[in-house]
Amino acid sequence: MPLSLIPSRLFESYREVTPELLRRMGVTLLLSDLDFTLAPKSVRRPDPALREWMEEMKAAGVQVMIVSNNRSGTRVTEFCADLGIPYQGHAGKPSTRGLEAAMARAGADRTRTAMLGDKLLTDMLAANRAGVLALMVEPLGGAVTPWQKVLHALQAPFKAICRRRRRDRG
Repeated sequence: MPLSLIPSRLFESYREVTPELLRRMGVTLLLSDLDFTLAPKSVRRPDPALREWMEEMKAAGVQVMIVSNNRSGTRVTEFCADLGIPYQGHAGKPSTRGLEAAMARAGADRTRTAMLGDKLLTDMLAANRAGVLALMVEPLGGAVTPWQKVLHALQAPFKAICRRRRRDRG
C-alpha cells in the first residue's frame, strides 16, 4: 500500500471531472467525498449544478457513490437520497476500508475506480493506499477556519508535485 499524498490529477471543481474524462481514464465507479468536494459543509441539499453533473454521470454509465467520514449520517443520508445515489458512511479515510466496502457494493475493481476529494490526508491518501485513481479538487467554499487554512497551505507542495508530473508527461 503506497503512502503517497500526491493526487493523480488536480481540478478547480468537481464540474471539471466529466464523464468523457473518466471514460478516457477507464473509470466506471467514481467514489467521492461530500464536504467541500461536492458542496460546502454548510449546504444541506444538492444545488442544480450538482444535480445536472450527477445526471450526466448516470447517463454516461458512471456510477457515483459518496464515501464520507462524516460522524453524523443524517446530512449525508438526506443529501444522497436527494441525488438518488448510495453512500458509504463512517469510511475512516485514510483507511482503505470505506473505499473497499464501496467498491464491493458497486461490484467494481480498483482498476476502474477513482476517488474524488479535497484533502490530501484523508481522500488522496486513502485513494493511493487503495490503488484507485486519486482526483483532487479545490475545496468548495474555500478554507474558512484557521485550521482549514493551515491544512490547505500544507497541501500546496504536494499539489505542485502533481502539476509538475502532469507537465512532464506532456
